[in-house]
Amino acid sequence: MNKQHYNVIIIGAGLSGVGTASHFADKCPDKSLAILERRERIGGTWDLFRYPGIRSDSDMLTFGYNFRPWSGLKILADGGSIRQYIEKTADQYDIKDKIQYGLKTTHADWSSEDQRWHVTTLHESSGKTREFSCDFLVCCTGYYNHDDGFRPEFPGESDFKGTIIHPQHWPEDLDYSGKKVVVIGSGATAVTLVPSMAEKAGHVTMLQRSPSYVYSIPSIDRITGVLQRVMPSRWAFGLARQRNIVMQRAVYVACRRWPKLMRRFLLSHVRRHVGPNVDMKHFSPSYMPWDERLCAVPDADLFKALRKGAASIETDHIDHFTDKGIALKSGKTLDADIIITATGLNLQMFGGMELSVDGEPEILGDKMAYKGVLVEKMPNLAWMFGYTNSSWTLKLDLAADYLCRLFKFMTQRELDVVVPQDIDQSRLDEGILDTLNAGYIQRGKHRLPRQGKNYPWQIFMNYRADKKMLIDDSIEDERLNFTSAKNRKVNRKNRQIAA
Repeated sequence: MNKQHYNVIIIGAGLSGVGTASHFADKCPDKSLAILERRERIGGTWDLFRYPGIRSDSDMLTFGYNFRPWSGLKILADGGSIRQYIEKTADQYDIKDKIQYGLKTTHADWSSEDQRWHVTTLHESSGKTREFSCDFLVCCTGYYNHDDGFRPEFPGESDFKGTIIHPQHWPEDLDYSGKKVVVIGSGATAVTLVPSMAEKAGHVTMLQRSPSYVYSIPSIDRITGVLQRVMPSRWAFGLARQRNIVMQRAVYVACRRWPKLMRRFLLSHVRRHVGPNVDMKHFSPSYMPWDERLCAVPDADLFKALRKGAASIETDHIDHFTDKGIALKSGKTLDADIIITATGLNLQMFGGMELSVDGEPEILGDKMAYKGVLVEKMPNLAWMFGYTNSSWTLKLDLAADYLCRLFKFMTQRELDVVVPQDIDQSRLDEGILDTLNAGYIQRGKHRLPRQGKNYPWQIFMNYRADKKMLIDDSIEDERLNFTSAKNRKVNRKNRQIAA
């Protein structure tokens, strides 16, 4: 069977995959390109999640691509609008005809003999295997399991007579009008679901083991709206984007440098919104700001739902489920018709596919990330991993620009293979996200690449530092081992490739 061969294969047609492909189409149009997408539609995460109120938790001016700025004034856009934005981007850059749908990538093996990746996929609807090959493999699958979210088992679940739902698998025909709903969780999904469902449900209770930091932002960017009247829209949105990049970084740095001061500020902000009848223990985390990601809510919608009595909040531990709801360890019971387990995600890298070099399995969690884009000891392999303390897409744009620069560098010098090597003995036994205490990160941190103690093996999570490293610094680096397929020797023992 002849394999379809491409210069570049991208895994995933979501926000990262379409964005990366658009960069390639614009800057490297000579590269043949395919995108392998497991789902039957474009959009990735923004096609998968369909629960009420699904929206971004980053402002859209920085969440949008740098080459196709978001042009709306809504700060936190709904999921449908984001998917439409991704689809229109794909149309504009002629990406759609490069996408092959319904293909789950199961395995990728680098062959040192023919200097290319051999990619195996499963066409899930037919059960047939399809194979491809490429010179360069780019993984844009995000970082969590699309099949199953994190779903702890609760004692007595089988006794509950109502409906139990995980937001990752939201039933389209669910009617919750007038129903009693309990949402288990305190993260971004929970604070989105509660006010959205409270508009139709009889009552919604948010049940959390421990609080998160929640803050309100305006739903509409009125300042940019005013600027549009006095200058071209392109300028207004460009200025607003730069403003938001600076503000995001400033808040993060302030939380890290003055955690107690920022804690007081965030809690006083909540106190003003929830009013005197809501106990502040429900919004007072035991950790400091940005030990976990902050939760943004538009126009204080969560706080308004609590003040109106359409929603309530409980901070307690579950003892067991009953036929009518949930019994808490405090002795209190919560009646429910519907229980939603907004309990988080399961971490998964590279969409769960297996990686190997010359048939020998490779584990991502054993390797360092070079500039947060390439992978130590792995030939012609890139992965797109965005920011967790800012908008994901800011890092995506920088990483895709870096890859375009790398491709041009290699083409001009007739180089075919690049392998990052740790010549500085920089490796630390520390994952790239170990400083975040979020449950899904701690559960799956062993799956993430390691950090190094020195540049370029450190993950900065800092737009300005990454811009210098990925855009301004030279491609040439003694840690990158380049070779031409015309003249090579392969040392399979340590994966080093020398001309």
